[in-house]
Amino acid sequence: MILALILFSVAAIAGFIDAIAGGGGLLTVPALLLAGLPPYLALGTNKGQSVFGSGSALRLFWKSPLLDRKRAAESLVPALIGSALGVLLLSWISSRFLTPLVMVLLAVAAVLVIVQRPPAKPHAPRQRSALLAIIVAFFIAGYDGFFGPGTGTFLILTYAYLWRDPLDAASANAKVVNFASNLAAFVSFALKGAIVWHLALPMAAGQLIGGYAGAHMTIRVGRSLVRWMAASVSLALLCRLAWQFAWG
Repeated sequence: MILALILFSVAAIAGFIDAIAGGGGLLTVPALLLAGLPPYLALGTNKGQSVFGSGSALRLFWKSPLLDRKRAAESLVPALIGSALGVLLLSWISSRFLTPLVMVLLAVAAVLVIVQRPPAKPHAPRQRSALLAIIVAFFIAGYDGFFGPGTGTFLILTYAYLWRDPLDAASANAKVVNFASNLAAFVSFALKGAIVWHLALPMAAGQLIGGYAGAHMTIRVGRSLVRWMAASVSLALLCRLAWQFAWG
């Protein structure tokens, strides 16, 4: 009972952070490892609960003007396919070789978020081809299914710089791919029996609450909140991965 309450609380905080800037797995995966799960089951159980947070956030964003519905339609299926393939690849290849690359990408992401300043006048969003939306969704969701850390932050930065989305809109649009990748990974891990349900379910309840609260805060406060939260998450993930690479 105490363990379930702790995991519920961790998931609620993680869902709140993830809805704003990504990076909720920085809290939930270590919590599941500390609960005694081996890494593969920790990753599977993490997807079993995180899909509820991203779904809760997406539901609220879907009602807001921040979401680009055309891009959402272009991204949904490629994200589902990419994430499922990423989970399949995880069972074949060690993810350790990705750590140095992820460290570099997260460092760049943190710098880009920190130095970005809101323009004096909002830019009109760039018109990009459906093919680019498909490629971005497929590969970032594939990364999420295979490894995961920083997925939401990478999506936010990609949409901010390639599509010129304001950061609050980038956060909303990122949730489409985030939810699809979580859903596909959730189903894939569930079919492999890699989700520990008595831990995933209380965390799912926390994610529902945290994801809704984070999305509401993003809509209400706007891009400045996303900017600083994304920078903090990027630096925190970078520190964790650097420690893991040096001592893991």
